[in-house]
Amino acid sequence: MKKLLLASILSFGLLPAWSGSALAAMRTVTLSVPCMSCEVCPITVKKALQKVSGVDRVDVSFEKKEAVVTYDDSKTTMERLIKATGDAGYPSVLKAAASVKGEGK
Repeated sequence: MKKLLLASILSFGLLPAWSGSALAAMRTVTLSVPCMSCEVCPITVKKALQKVSGVDRVDVSFEKKEAVVTYDDSKTTMERLIKATGDAGYPSVLKAAASVKGEGK
């Protein structure tokens, strides 16, 4: 009976719908990082954000004093990104957010 149930689930493609990753989405947020005061600061901010599990891409602009981060929302949160910059000595706040792909939560 268990084999029949498993075969039915697999044949109808229902198994992926049960996993948490089916609801995951890549998200992009823009963080305002106003305390960057020199051209070396973005390197520190970028390294701090890249260490966060689930981060896919980081672009930091000294001129705009912002960081644009794309991450997997099933592996991390915007709050963890903000904490990472703050722990590195560069407090940040959310400037903008967008969904990149996936269904979202």
